[in-house]
Amino acid sequence: MRRRHPRWLTASFAGCLAVTVAAWPQTPRAHPEAAGLSPARLHEATELLNRYVVEQRIAGAVAAVARRGRIGYLEAVGVQDLQTRVPMTARSLFRIYSMTKPVTAVAVMMLHEEGRFTLDDPVAMFIPEFRNVVVAGEQSAPPRAPARPITVRDLLLHTSGLNHRTSEIYRREQVRIRTMTMAQFIANLVRVPLMEDPGTRYRYSESTTVLGRLVEIWSGKPFEVFLDERIFRPLGMTDTMFWAATPEQRARLTTVYGPAPGVGLAKVDTETLPFTERPTLIEGAVGLLSTVPDYVRFCQMLLNKGELDGVRMLSAKTVESMTGNGLSEDVQRARGGSMGWGLANVNVLLNPAPNDRASRGEYGWDGTAGTIFWIDPGKETVTILMTQSSPSNPDQIRQRFKAIVQRAIVE
Repeated sequence: MRRRHPRWLTASFAGCLAVTVAAWPQTPRAHPEAAGLSPARLHEATELLNRYVVEQRIAGAVAAVARRGRIGYLEAVGVQDLQTRVPMTARSLFRIYSMTKPVTAVAVMMLHEEGRFTLDDPVAMFIPEFRNVVVAGEQSAPPRAPARPITVRDLLLHTSGLNHRTSEIYRREQVRIRTMTMAQFIANLVRVPLMEDPGTRYRYSESTTVLGRLVEIWSGKPFEVFLDERIFRPLGMTDTMFWAATPEQRARLTTVYGPAPGVGLAKVDTETLPFTERPTLIEGAVGLLSTVPDYVRFCQMLLNKGELDGVRMLSAKTVESMTGNGLSEDVQRARGGSMGWGLANVNVLLNPAPNDRASRGEYGWDGTAGTIFWIDPGKETVTILMTQSSPSNPDQIRQRFKAIVQRAIVE
């Protein structure tokens, strides 16, 4: 006998559809078969998410699969908050953390198409403080000048020599705190030596927050204003923002959980500031809140090579350049593995494993609090899974969910 779950555990596709119809511009919906998806397999995906909730590995999740431009699967399971028991819905707001990066990359490349800069321009042309960067010396050697300047391309490809906000040295030197200004952040960033010469190694870093500052310089607008005016509004992403400013938005903000001592889940404070007020530091690397349907629209624009519902954000040629591997042969070899890295700030699958159903050229990225997306151009598919969990991938939920979705795709 199939296990029955409490009503609050799951919102059906039809229920999610009803709540969203009047809320924002719609990505077309379709029954799974019409979208080239197996209903039985998708049911397995929902059962997996429900099982994770019942077993108290996550509090809740929202997931979607769009194929050939239509959403054939949209499910919400569990609750936004274990204390209030508010159910997850398609409009639940998630901290998407590093899934902010591809949005920033799109903003950068829009301005590139407008001729505001070239990819090989030195960052110091626009942010003079970068003239002062040095490279850490080996062993006891003193810091030295870099072999060449950091370029915009380096920032997009994470070959800048900068480090990540969670690295030991950046934590020790307090390079990044959300209560500091952008000017303070830049000053701190250039004060700490680069880890290596620009262009010589892929190192996931604070490069994308520098890109957010460059968007402000090139456009003459605050970063959050540029994103709202040039990306979110044109794409109909009305539920994507840097903070939940209204009571209605705050009521939809999900809570982050992690394993409690013993069994169950405990609330995790991922930031010193809540996402209910404007942070002093608006970052290109992290910080956005979004919903699954909103991010589907962003991903569909990329899958469509820069266009959605008659609105063109980027040329097809630009999107192709962003979503292929941009790392040099030497840097890619040193990085290793089957993944390259694209200018869109995404992993790019170069060599699928023999039993992997993904296509060569699939790309995507994730967020540190449990969100992830995959775009498979070969199968014309967008898959998104959002939870609020720290660590971000409890018991391999991402791989298990993705494997089921891949089996649901009807060739």
